[in-house]
Amino acid sequence: MERSKARRPFKDQYLIAYNALSAVLWFGVAGRTLLLLPLVGHENVYAGVGNYTKWTQTLAILEVFHILLGLLRSSFPTTLLQVVSRILLVWGVCHPFEEPKNSFFYSTMLLAWGVTEICRYSYYVTSIVGRTPAFLTWLRYNTFYILYPMGAGSEALCIYRALGEAKSFNEILYWVFVGILVTYPPGLYNQYTHMIKQRRKNIRGKKRER
Repeated sequence: MERSKARRPFKDQYLIAYNALSAVLWFGVAGRTLLLLPLVGHENVYAGVGNYTKWTQTLAILEVFHILLGLLRSSFPTTLLQVVSRILLVWGVCHPFEEPKNSFFYSTMLLAWGVTEICRYSYYVTSIVGRTPAFLTWLRYNTFYILYPMGAGSEALCIYRALGEAKSFNEILYWVFVGILVTYPPGLYNQYTHMIKQRRKNIRGKKRER
């Protein structure tokens, strides 16, 4: 009886497992990228981590369904935008075209994504468990100041480098990519201000509690 009472709800068990798995997978993305860069150069990073990254990012589609099913209370538009934009980058930009996948910006994009997601998913796990270390809260709500511009800038530059090949492949696709590039400044501003609000709420709020 005591064991059954101590068990966490299935929802919590599932979210702990999902977030822990995601943190480990993104650690693999960041770790592989860091190892490959000095060993084979940025031109060959995609060959070593590209497929792994595509499927790791594709797993994040589940987060859209988590919100729709009521498992999470995150912003649906923000989550959908982030997931769709990254799926586009790994499958629609870097997978079919050589220029972006062979550029240094592909590596910096993966590093920004990797570190961001390691912090985010680890924070989610400890939040559900109810034991979040202070350093993890600090990382979650401070590293974005550098990582968000680094990630968004790298994403935009990967799309920019794909323009030539995209135009040769299909002119409509070229203009789709141009249109996406135009959305980056307001998109980054929206994400940045959202995280600043979250930082104020989570870090300053905890200081007041003390």
